[in-house]
Amino acid sequence: MSRHEVLISGFGGQGVAVTGRALGSAAVSAGLRATMLLSHGTETRGGYVRSQVVISDESIDSPVVENPDIFCALSQAAYTRFIHLVSQGVVFYDPETATPGPASGARLVAVPAREIALESAGNERAANSVMLGAVLRRLNLFPVKYGMQALRGLLPRHAESNIRAVRAGYLRYME
Repeated sequence: MSRHEVLISGFGGQGVAVTGRALGSAAVSAGLRATMLLSHGTETRGGYVRSQVVISDESIDSPVVENPDIFCALSQAAYTRFIHLVSQGVVFYDPETATPGPASGARLVAVPAREIALESAGNERAANSVMLGAVLRRLNLFPVKYGMQALRGLLPRHAESNIRAVRAGYLRYME
């Protein structure tokens, strides 16, 4: 295994930070190394948020995502702002919230996360958990149960619905 870089971005309130924390925590629980950087605008909700996760089985020299293997664009602004970083990775986007443009070598994969979240969890706010499931499937580094356990710890009051959303995203994503 080598270094895997995941970039998740959207607006505040979309669960970007929770998704990054869950991914990093899941990797560590599976015995891997992980770092996560979070950056956001000055607004709490509705402003820009970015989570950078690096996973490896070796020491991680820099936590900065420079060429993401996976980019989850949870908004149009996120897509526009970061698509230039993805030279040959996969871009997951929700067609309800982002319309892809030029992708310079990236593979674009539509994940109707809000729709899947509504179907599986009964709440479109679990769209980030659907994306987490898709990321876990694409990475294929460890069992999805680690992602579910991480969410159980991060969102104890809403764990079951988010776990259903992770499972749905994991099962619906196909190469």
